[in-house]
Order: sequence, then structure tokens, then C-alpha cells
Amino acid sequence: MGNCIGGERPDSTVSHEAGTAGAEGSVTADRDGAVLRVTLDRPSRRNSLTQLMIGTLVDALTDAAADDSLRAIHIRGAGDDFCAGADWVATNDRQRPRSGDLVRRIPHAAHRVIELIGSIQLPVVCSVRGWAVGFGCNLALAADFTVAATDAVFWEPFVDRGFSPDSGSTWLLPRLVGLARARRMLLLGEKVSATDAADWGLIHQAVSPSELDSTVEELLERLACGPTVALGLAKQGLGFGQHATLGQSLMQELFNLELSCRTSDFKEGLEAFQQRRAPKFRGR
Repeated sequence: MGNCIGGERPDSTVSHEAGTAGAEGSVTADRDGAVLRVTLDRPSRRNSLTQLMIGTLVDALTDAAADDSLRAIHIRGAGDDFCAGADWVATNDRQRPRSGDLVRRIPHAAHRVIELIGSIQLPVVCSVRGWAVGFGCNLALAADFTVAATDAVFWEPFVDRGFSPDSGSTWLLPRLVGLARARRMLLLGEKVSATDAADWGLIHQAVSPSELDSTVEELLERLACGPTVALGLAKQGLGFGQHATLGQSLMQELFNLELSCRTSDFKEGLEAFQQRRAPKFRGR
């Protein structure tokens, strides 16, 4: 496998940043070879996200979706935690919002982040340390692969705070772990350790804290060196199949197959198979 991380960088650049370091926090999106590194940076508040930070996250993912030079996305938190969710205290520490404020705003903010992670035709990997709470938990669950340190905790405390779940939790959890465990997390507010999350199929893998970075880098390298178009279409097919019949999914697979068979990576895959060597995919 070739080195697809930290190699030669394309001419185009990606730069997104919201807020400033410290209490206000920031979201940064920096290119590392063919990988976009997105960092939630507000460690003093366990990387809880302000409205400005969420808006920047939406912008970064939207731009990445249209960038043909990218081949994977890595989302991480600064410091000891992944993300403590949306900062509801800061959001509501002002004059009472007028009726309908949430209905107008959230579809273009937290909910849009979850939709983008699911629809973007690039593999998205989250690395989780410490707390992944509320929106932060659902952000990790929406990713294609989430690798967590064994001391990480996943928690959906919506009902404990007196309001109903959002950011895709009622859709994601039943599909990942079934209704019984979804009820435990959403109705009882049970915290789930990373080890249990991996056993349940809630996340991809739980590893020791010292192994987290190397495990994530190995996974990102594998994904970034893969056939990017085929990976994106496979991801699209999995998402489509969540609300389709078998016949509809089979038809979608045909269209996806038609597209992937027109790529240079398809030809490279066949040649590598015939020559009994590892393929060298270019993501095109």
C-alpha cells in the first residue's frame, strides 16, 4: 500500500476556522495529503460546539464533498475529549428566542452535519477520547468508522436535560444497536463505555488509549489509498438500502456498478488481480 497521507499535496487547499482559541473555541479543517483533518477545538468545555463552530463544520464538510482531490475525512477533538455536544447553555443564555427558532435553525446546523456525514461520498473516520455526548455522540455514530479509546464514554443525555433527542439519534441508534439498547440510551440516559459500544456494534473498534492514534492512522491510510469512487458508491448504496426494498437496492447497485466500472481504479484493480500484485488506486 502506498503512502496516501502526508504525501504530495494537491494545488487546491482547504482552510476553515471558526472563533478563536480558548473559551470561544474553533473548528479547523486542514489538508494532510489526501485526508481532511477536522479538529473540534474547545478543550476547556470538552469541545462543546457553539453555533458558529457548527456552522464552520457544515461549511468544511460541504466543501469537502465537492473536492475530488480528497480521499478521506478524519474528525477528532482537541485535548482529552471528543465532543460534549452542542453548547445549549451558551445558546440559551440570552433573551428567550421567539417561537420556531429551533425549527428554523437546527436543520441547517447540527442536523445538516449528520446529513453531510452520511451523504458525502468519502469515508469519514472519527477518533474518540473521553466524552462523546449528545450531538457529539451522534456525530461519532454517523461516521463510517469510529475508533475509540477504551476509557471513552458515549452518552445521550437529552431526556436527562428535559428535552427530546435530536441530531439523528432516534434514527441512528435503532439501526446500529436495536430498539432495546436504543431505549436504554435515549429514555434512561445510560452511559455506554467504548468497550461495550464496540461489542454492541455501535462503533467500529475500541483500543487502548496508547494505540488510538496509530490505529486510526492505519485505517485512514487504508481508506485513503482505496478506490475512492467505488468506496463512495458503496457507502451510498448502504445508506440507500436503509429505507429501500431489496428490489430497489438491487437496481441502485446496478447504477453504482455502472459508474464504478468506468473508473481508472476499476481497470487498475483488474490489472493488479491478473498480475498478482497489490493494486495502486489513484481515487479516480
